[in-house]
Amino acid sequence: MKELSYLNKYFWKYRLRFVLGLLFIVASNYFGVLAPQLTSFVIDSVQQRMSGYHTATHKGFTDPFIASVTGYILKLDLSFSGVVALCCLVLLLLAIIRGVFMFFMRQTLIVMSRHIEFDQKNEVYRHYQLLDLPFYKTHDTGDLMNRISEDISRVRMYTGPAIMYLINLIVLISMSVFYMVKKNAELSLYVLAPLPILALTIYYVNTIINRKSEEVQRRLSDLTTNAQQAYSGIRVIKSFVQERNISSFFESNSEGYRKSSMRLFKVEAIYFPAIALLMGISTLLVIYAGGRAYINGTMQFGDMAAFIMYLTMLTFPVSAIGWVASTIQRAAASQKRLNEFLHAIPSVDSSSDAIDHSLNGSIEFRNLSFTYPQTGITALHQLNLNIRKGERVVLIGKTGSGKTTLAQLLLRFYDPTEGTLLVDGIPLPQWQLKAYRKQISYVPQDVFLFSDTIANNIAFGTEQADQEGIVEAAKKAAMHEEIMRFSAGYQTVIGERGVTLSGGQKQRLSIARAIIKQPALLILDDCLNAVDTKTESAVLGALKHYLKGKTALVITHRIFSVLEFDRILVLENGRIIEDGSHESLMERNGSYAALYRQQQLENGM
Repeated sequence: MKELSYLNKYFWKYRLRFVLGLLFIVASNYFGVLAPQLTSFVIDSVQQRMSGYHTATHKGFTDPFIASVTGYILKLDLSFSGVVALCCLVLLLLAIIRGVFMFFMRQTLIVMSRHIEFDQKNEVYRHYQLLDLPFYKTHDTGDLMNRISEDISRVRMYTGPAIMYLINLIVLISMSVFYMVKKNAELSLYVLAPLPILALTIYYVNTIINRKSEEVQRRLSDLTTNAQQAYSGIRVIKSFVQERNISSFFESNSEGYRKSSMRLFKVEAIYFPAIALLMGISTLLVIYAGGRAYINGTMQFGDMAAFIMYLTMLTFPVSAIGWVASTIQRAAASQKRLNEFLHAIPSVDSSSDAIDHSLNGSIEFRNLSFTYPQTGITALHQLNLNIRKGERVVLIGKTGSGKTTLAQLLLRFYDPTEGTLLVDGIPLPQWQLKAYRKQISYVPQDVFLFSDTIANNIAFGTEQADQEGIVEAAKKAAMHEEIMRFSAGYQTVIGERGVTLSGGQKQRLSIARAIIKQPALLILDDCLNAVDTKTESAVLGALKHYLKGKTALVITHRIFSVLEFDRILVLENGRIIEDGSHESLMERNGSYAALYRQQQLENGM
C-alpha cells in the first residue's frame, strides 16, 4: 500500500474538496442514523396504544436531536394517527436532508478524483517526454499506453469511489455502533461478533487479489502491445498474408488475459457470499438475543427493531468492504507500475547550471567512443573530428559504420561512453538541452509524420510559422507542386504516420519541416533514399543555396555530385578512415574513390 502514498500530494492540492467531502459524509450519515431511532419511537408508540396506554412514553435512544423531536411530539398530545403522520414527515425530511448531503459528497469527492486523474495523466505524459531514447528502446509502446490509460483509471477508482465508500463505511459504523452500545452493549456485541471473522477473511483474500491484480495488468499490457504492433504493421502483415497467424497470436494473449481475469474474479466472488453469510448470522443473533430481552422485559420492541434497522443499514457498506479492498489493491498494483516510470530518471538531462545561448555551429569530437547500453555494441571508436562553423560536411559509410550514432550523439540522445563532444568549445552536457535542440534541425532515416494537415506537419518545429514560410519551405524541398495537386492543398490530412503519402513525399515533407526552422545546425540522415534522381537533383539544388553559411552534416551511403561539400568523411567500423575534399580523396584512390566509381558505373556514366 506504500505505493499509494505517492498520491498524497494530490490530496493536499485538493484538500478543500477533500475536507468538504468528509464533512458531507459525516452529515449525510448523521441524518441517516437518526431514522432508526425515530422509527423505534413510532413502533413503541403504536405498541403502547394497542396495549391500552393513551399517552405514549419512550425510553429509547438519547440523541439530542431525536430526543428534542420526540419530546416535542409528546408535548403536542396528538392523536395516534397524528403522531404517526408527524413522525413520517420528519423521516421524509431526514431522508431529503441526507440525500442533499450525499449529492454534495459525490460532487466534492468524485469530482476531486476526476481532477486528480487529469493531473496524473498530464504528469505521466510530461514525464514520458522527459525520458531519454534508451528508455523507449527497452519499453513497448503498448505498455506505455496501458499505464497512462488503464492504470490511471484504476487509480482514479481509489481516489474517488473507494475513498468515499471507505470513509462512509468508517463513519457509518462508528455512529451506528456508538448509538447501539449506548442503548444496549450486550446486544451490540451480538451484532459485532462476526466482524473479526470478516476482517480476517478480507485480509486473506486481499493478499491474493493484490498478486492476481498485478498479473492481470501485465497481461493487459502484453495484449495492448500486441494490438498496437498489429495496427502499426498492418501493411506488412497483409503483404506477407499473416493475418491468421497474427490473429492466433492475439487470441492466445487474449485467452491468457481472460484466464487471469477469471482467476481474479473468482477470488473476488468470495467476498460477497462471505459477507452476506456473516451479516445473516448477525441478524439471527440480534433477533435471538433481542427477542429474549423483550420477553424478559428488559428491552422495548422498538429498540430491537432499531437494532435490526441499523444492521440493515450496515449491510451495504459492510458488503462494499470487499469492493473497496479489491479496488484499493488494484489501485496499489497500478500505482506501483506507474511509479516504476515516474521514478525513472533520464540518463541524459540538463544540469542545474546548464548554459543557454545562441549556437554558432562549431563541433569537436575528442577521443570519443560510444557503446550501446542495450546491446553492448561499440559503434564509435576513439573518434577525433573538428567541424568548423558554416562547414558543409558529408558523412559516407556502409550500413552499421556508426553514421546515425554520430548524429544521435550530436543531438544528445545519448552521452558518449568515453571522450568529449564539444559544441562551440563547450562540452555538450553543459548546454541547456531544450535550448540546444531548438537550434538544430534533424531529418532521420525513419521519417515520422503526424496525422494532421501538411501545413501543420511542416510547421511542427516552429512556434510561429505563416503560410508564406510554409510554402517557401515546401518549395525548397521540391514538394510544393505535388502538395497543390491534392484537393485540399496544404490543409490535406495525411493520416497516421503519413500513410497517404509515398516514401519520397514523406522524406521531402520532413526536409521542409527542418528547413522552416532556420537552424544553426542541420543534420540530414540518409533522407533522400526514397526519391528518384530527378527529384533528388531538385532538392539538392535548393539545398545548395540554403546551406550557405550554415553548419550542415549530411549522412548518406551515396555520393551527391550536385551538392558541393567542404569536406567528405568516410566512416568505417566506427572510425574515420578518410577525410578531405572530393578531389583529394579521388587522388588518394581509397574507399571513397572506389565507392564513387562504383556509383558512376551503376548510374551508367
